[in-house]
Amino acid sequence: MDPVRCSPEALSAALREVDARQQRRWREPARDGTRNFCSNDYLGLAQDERVRQAMAECALREGAGAGASHLISGHSAEHDALERELAEFTGRERALVFSTGYMANLGVISSLVDRDDLVLEDRLNHASLVDAVRLARPRIHRRYAHGDAFAVGETLGRHRQSHPEGSALIVTDGVFSMDGDLAPLPELVVHARTHMAWLVVDDAHGLGVLGRNGGGTCEHFGLDVRDVPVLIGTFGKALGTFGAFVAGDEALIEWLIQSARTYRYTTALPPAVAAATRCALRLVRSEPWRREALHERIAVFREGAHRRGLPLATSSTAIQPILIGEASRALAASRQLRESGFRVTAIRAPTVPEGSARLRVTLSSLHELTAIEALLQALERAVHDPLRISACEASSS
Repeated sequence: MDPVRCSPEALSAALREVDARQQRRWREPARDGTRNFCSNDYLGLAQDERVRQAMAECALREGAGAGASHLISGHSAEHDALERELAEFTGRERALVFSTGYMANLGVISSLVDRDDLVLEDRLNHASLVDAVRLARPRIHRRYAHGDAFAVGETLGRHRQSHPEGSALIVTDGVFSMDGDLAPLPELVVHARTHMAWLVVDDAHGLGVLGRNGGGTCEHFGLDVRDVPVLIGTFGKALGTFGAFVAGDEALIEWLIQSARTYRYTTALPPAVAAATRCALRLVRSEPWRREALHERIAVFREGAHRRGLPLATSSTAIQPILIGEASRALAASRQLRESGFRVTAIRAPTVPEGSARLRVTLSSLHELTAIEALLQALERAVHDPLRISACEASSS
């Protein structure tokens, strides 16, 4: 932090600047009766009785926490079993469990990138990937236009002419968390192979949801470990629990154990969370109706939104942004939806580019079709009625 800001007065002034930009965030407890359309619990597993029971039974047996880092005494039989099952699920030799997705991304990038390497990352990557690359401080770092695989190939080609032996990484989300669209992984795979680059994919919002068996964006595109050697996933979305993992070959995982500081120097995930995640993973594999129900609801929502003229983004996933533009109007629409009994978050800069504020609607396999229809009606009122929005803005000013 700037030393000038290290005083209560300076911090208060900085907060006033945040308010002036309409960028202040609030934490809001859930209200009874409010229908949640902004959770990442895409398959409804967070509240599944079997997942909860697995967590409770393990907590009674093993305790509330791991007690230490994995390399001290925190690595339990539950962690070990979960890593084996994740490796099998993703079609890779090994997997490594991290405490959070943020820590997984920081650990992976910092362990794989040296100062002289080239790193290419999508401009709309999640903040954890952006921060990971910044902290790794590669000498050559390019953020390419969103989804522009051609630019990746061009940059890698030029780089290889002057650095034929150097390492290069392409870093991308699988499903982009604020737009819901998919990375052009097949094209990125071609460029990675042609120019001897590593492809790192954070599939937090794809795993469990996409692919015939829930294998995520890689399964959706028919890609394997030779195409995507570094696969990162989280448990807090479709699996409904908490934590993250990295999957790859034996050498990758062993190297991360030795070098990833965010793995080595933090307390391990509680064994009870690992047990719950194992149960959720089994349900992802054995209950395909969850994905089928989710995709049915996505289609119903998109058809209804088009019929009402709502400004949808191009997304085929559970993330369905309603593009508003101005932050004040997105905030007003979100407040109006809350008054109508729906929880839908307004996303503003700096999370998304300035002028592209949106309502981030997310769908779950457990959403009732009648609730989706009611949400669409409320969205139509909130987005298309400027008098209501103006009144809502005035009441909150």
